[in-house]
Order: sequence, then C-alpha cells, then structure tokens
Amino acid sequence: MISSKNGEALPDNRPQPRPRGRPRGFRKDESLETAMRIFWAEGYEAASIDRLCRETRMPRASLYQAYGGKEGLFLAAVAHYVATRIAPLATALGPSGSLRQDLTAFFDEVISLATCDPATPGCLISCVLADAAGTNATFRSELDKSFTALEARIEARLHADTWSDATTDMRSAARMLAAIARGIMLRARSGAGKDELAPIAAAGIESVMRLRA
Repeated sequence: MISSKNGEALPDNRPQPRPRGRPRGFRKDESLETAMRIFWAEGYEAASIDRLCRETRMPRASLYQAYGGKEGLFLAAVAHYVATRIAPLATALGPSGSLRQDLTAFFDEVISLATCDPATPGCLISCVLADAAGTNATFRSELDKSFTALEARIEARLHADTWSDATTDMRSAARMLAAIARGIMLRARSGAGKDELAPIAAAGIESVMRLRA
C-alpha cells in the first residue's frame, strides 16, 4: 500500500518482483517420476527436452538450473527408479523364506515390473540406460554400478543359505541370476508377457537349486 497526500492508504499498483525459485506446480518427486516414465517409455535419445519440460512443468531454465541439462535429469530419474522400483526387488530376496521361495519372489517382482504397465515395458536400467551408455562414460559407470549392486544383493542372499558344495562360486551364480533378470526385462521390452517370461525365471531358479543340492 502507498499513501496519498491526505494520508489515505491507496493500493500499490507498481509491478512487483517475481518470486525466485522453481515455478508454481513444480514438485521434485512428481517431476522425477514423470521424467523417469518418459525416458522409460521413449528411450533417452527420443525423450525431447521440450516434452520433458512440458510434462514435468519445469521451464527449460529451471531444468538446467536443477539438473544441469537432459543428462543430469536422466541420471536423477535413474536414481529415482532405483529407489522406487529396484528396491522392492532387493527386498523380495529376503531372506524371509527358503532360497527357492525368495528367488521366486524376486523373479515375480522382476516380471511384474517389466510387464505391469504397457507404456513402460522392460527396465529403465537394463533397457534404456544400457542402450544410452554407448560411448558415454558417465552412463557406462552408472550402468556398471547398478548391475554390480544387484549382483551383490543376490550373492548375499545365496551366501545366507546352506550349500552342500563349498566350492560353489556364489558370485558367478549371482551374476547368472542377475543376467537372467536382465534378459527377462529385455524380452518384456520386445513385447513378451508374463506367460512367456515365467518359464525363463523358473529355469534360472532351478539351475541354482541344482548347484545347492
């Protein structure tokens, strides 16, 4: 408000400075979820900056300020994917039951993640990040980190069980199971459904159970 000559309060119609910060309607978690789904559905290269800005409600300047550009947003989306999608896979490994039960629960989660939404088949990491890695050293490093983390989690579950053959190579067995999980994701990306994927998982579980016998 401003005052007139006689002291009465008058409305202040002067232009007010725009508040700093992110645009109205911007919420980090929601924006990352949206960006993640766009990358997951379309792939890294096909996901345009214009669409990412529009769908996440981030002006281009805000996107660059928050993430440094498309690459930074993609890496943030991958981290969001790990926290919200990969974490349940690791949790399914327990141990909460027998080894067979926990591996079955793990692969059930893998297949569900890969097929539950027709708009986002497969896996953001195994399909999209792997495809984008190419000559991008940052993406390759992130891919290796993601693969290694899951393999280590599976290996830890194998070590938690009792094995009759002490010479069984747990690391190789874990990498085999992780590779099967990635293969399932890739087949789902190509359109395979649960009925086609479940036998692949069952075969992988059986191969490990034979090592344990």
